[in-house]
Amino acid sequence: MQRVRRTPSSRPGHRGAGTAALLTLLLTLTVGGCRDTATDPVPIRIATGSPTAVYYAFGQSLAAILNRELPDVRASVVVTAASAENVRLVGSGDAELGFTQADVLLGPTAASASINAIARVYDDQLHLVTTGGGPVRTVADLGGRRVSVGAPGSGTEITASRLLEVARLGGDAVHRERLGLDDSVAALRAGRIDAFFFSGGLPVRGIEELAWRSATRIVDLSEWTERLRSRYGPVYVSRDIPRSVYGVDRVTTVADPNYLIVRANLPQRLVREVTALLMDRRAELAAAHPAAGRMSPRSAIVTAPLALHPGAAAWYRAAKP
Repeated sequence: MQRVRRTPSSRPGHRGAGTAALLTLLLTLTVGGCRDTATDPVPIRIATGSPTAVYYAFGQSLAAILNRELPDVRASVVVTAASAENVRLVGSGDAELGFTQADVLLGPTAASASINAIARVYDDQLHLVTTGGGPVRTVADLGGRRVSVGAPGSGTEITASRLLEVARLGGDAVHRERLGLDDSVAALRAGRIDAFFFSGGLPVRGIEELAWRSATRIVDLSEWTERLRSRYGPVYVSRDIPRSVYGVDRVTTVADPNYLIVRANLPQRLVREVTALLMDRRAELAAAHPAAGRMSPRSAIVTAPLALHPGAAAWYRAAKP
C-alpha cells in the first residue's frame, strides 16, 4: 500500500492554528488601517493676553465656538503678555491664531511673511489710570513718578513708550515698571506705583473692577494723537471713553485697531471656516465681551499692513461686505 505523505496543512490540528494565524493577521491589518485613516484633531492655539482683559475673553469665546462647530479642530487659549508676544508666537508657529494691535506691526516686531490677518476686530484704547485724588492729571505730571508701561511683550508697552517719547518723557524721565494689567492694578491700589498704562477694548474688566472699588481717574490723552500719527503712522486715532463705561469723567484717548492674525500656512479651507464663524457668531462673541460685537465684514477687511489670509479673503469675496 502506498504511504501518503502528510503536508503541513494536513497535519492534525494545524488547520485550526493556520486559521487563528490568518485571523490574527487580518485583525492586525484592520487595526493598522484604522490607525492610518484616523486623524487627530487640528490644534488651534489662540494667543490672547491677561485673563482680565479683552483678548482673553474674546479668545475663550472663539475657542468654544470653534470646538463646537468644527469637529476636526481642538481650540485652546494661551495666556500671554498680549500683542507683541502674540505676533512672535504666531510667526514662529507656536500659536495658530492671535490678537495684536496694529501699531505693533509697524515697529521692530513687525510681522513677517509667516503671518496674515483674518479680520480687523475692534479698536484698542490706551488708558492712563491713576488714583482719583492723586497728583497725576496730565501726561506731564508723570515726570519723576513710578509708572507701569505694560508687561514686556505687550502692545501696551509699545504704545505707552511711544507716547512718552512724543511727550518728551523718554529715558529716565519716568520711573518705569513693566507690569501686566492685574499686577498694575494691585500695585496702584497698594501705592507702589503712581499710574499705569493699559491698552484694550472697552470695557477693560480689570480697570472696571478697580473703579468700582476705589476712586479712580483716567487721564485725557487727546493732545497726543496727532503727534503719534506724525511720528509713527496713521493707525492712531482719537476715541472717547464715555462716563458710562467706568463711572468716571469722560475723556478722549488714543486708539488703534487690532487684528485677529493667523499663521500664513494654515489651510485655506480651515481659515475660511474660522472667518465664517467669526462673523456669523458675532452676537455670541459680544456676549463674552462687548468689543467683539463691534466687528463687521465691511471694516474687518481693512488690515494694513498685513494681507488677509487667502482663506479669509475668499469668505469676504463670497459675502460681498
